[in-house]
Amino acid sequence: MKMFKNTKALVAAALMAAFTCVATMSIQIPTPTLGYIHPGDCLVLLCGIILGPVVGSLSAGIGSMFADILSGYMIYAIPTLLIKGVTAFIAAVMFRKLKQLWKTKQTLIFAVAGILAEINMVFGYFLNKIIQTMFLAGAYNGETLAAGLASAMGGVFSNCIQGTAGIILGALLLPVLSQVPDVRTWMNLGSRKNLA
Repeated sequence: MKMFKNTKALVAAALMAAFTCVATMSIQIPTPTLGYIHPGDCLVLLCGIILGPVVGSLSAGIGSMFADILSGYMIYAIPTLLIKGVTAFIAAVMFRKLKQLWKTKQTLIFAVAGILAEINMVFGYFLNKIIQTMFLAGAYNGETLAAGLASAMGGVFSNCIQGTAGIILGALLLPVLSQVPDVRTWMNLGSRKNLA
């Protein structure tokens, strides 16, 4: 992987990871599946869209992972690193592709990219819950699969709410952040010039 091209980009990536962690920890509504609903997905999407696929994925995944660790949800730390990282990656790639294809408002492009990215988040935690349930039961058979599916279904609704809130908040924040010259540059050029 290429190194960061400049200090400003490195600081921006670290700050976005920290903001993601704080946003995730700021409001936490526990769910029956031992997870929680939070506004952090807004920052996950913004990490990808502002910083680009590679750096944005790292910032989103690391920030979200530390939120789980610091909040006592250690069992979710590694899955969160992967799921949120991939979510930011999808948001970044789709935003850039759609921006090239569509001559429409940036907010609409953000919303479509966000929906596609958040589908990954919902599916990722769905699959993770099945695997965790089977692992914790100590058996991989039909009964533990059924239990995992039942448990995973309980988290779909809350994850959909979380993803929707992230898209709405992100769509509101993006026009404000787009006023910052460096943010505009990174969003237009992606990771090729300013970021790794």
